[in-house]
Amino acid sequence: MSTILITGATSGLGRYVAFELVRSGHLVLAHGRDAARTQQLVQELRGEGTAEGFVADLASLAQVRELGARVAEAHPELDVLVNNAGVGSGPRGSGREVSADGHELRLAVNYLAPVALSRALLPVLRANPPARIVNVGSAGQEPLAFDDPELTRGYSGVSAYCRSKFALAAHTFTLAEELEGTGVSVNVLHPATYMDTAMVREAGVSPWSSVADGASGVLALATREPGSGRYFDGTRPSRAHEAAYEPEVRKRLAAVTEQLLEG
Repeated sequence: MSTILITGATSGLGRYVAFELVRSGHLVLAHGRDAARTQQLVQELRGEGTAEGFVADLASLAQVRELGARVAEAHPELDVLVNNAGVGSGPRGSGREVSADGHELRLAVNYLAPVALSRALLPVLRANPPARIVNVGSAGQEPLAFDDPELTRGYSGVSAYCRSKFALAAHTFTLAEELEGTGVSVNVLHPATYMDTAMVREAGVSPWSSVADGASGVLALATREPGSGRYFDGTRPSRAHEAAYEPEVRKRLAAVTEQLLEG
């Protein structure tokens, strides 16, 4: 059985996946932003199995890194990280928002947070092979403009969301190459289209699928060894945006990412 950290576990896809994993006998470390909701979730999960809660606001890189340190100290046996937490495109016509660090909010939560958390937990994951990182992405992907990565001009919530998910996919492929031979795999997936979640409803979209539909791919990547550096559409191997595979794009993304994480 694995010890699995799931970010964004208090609602939607993360909550569903947490219950499925705890019922299967895994130790689930459930992350949430709100302390009361996280505590309530953990109480419910413990009715089915073994769980523990961790609270952090992923819009703060300091809190992301602190979360990684707390998890690593409490659970040196951690062998699976599911980067599920995310911010959607927001209500139609809503304006640009920034994180606690002043970064564009969707890029911060959907991309910078998974990168920082994965880095913080890599020493533990590498100590527990075969270990897995599962990045919950989206089929909605749009290449970053490297001269304006934080979308300060012509802001659109949909573009911001799609750019953050493009970055996550491209980063996944780069990280997989870096981790080759270490016993840590990293993959990215589009779980399902327009699942019945608060994120989708907030955007004014009628859901097309259920969180159960989306959970299948996440559960498969979290519990089985599907290789590394791959993109999945649900449980099916697929292709991310073609630009996400281009070496020059990934090199420029890595440079921008370092600047943003340090800034």
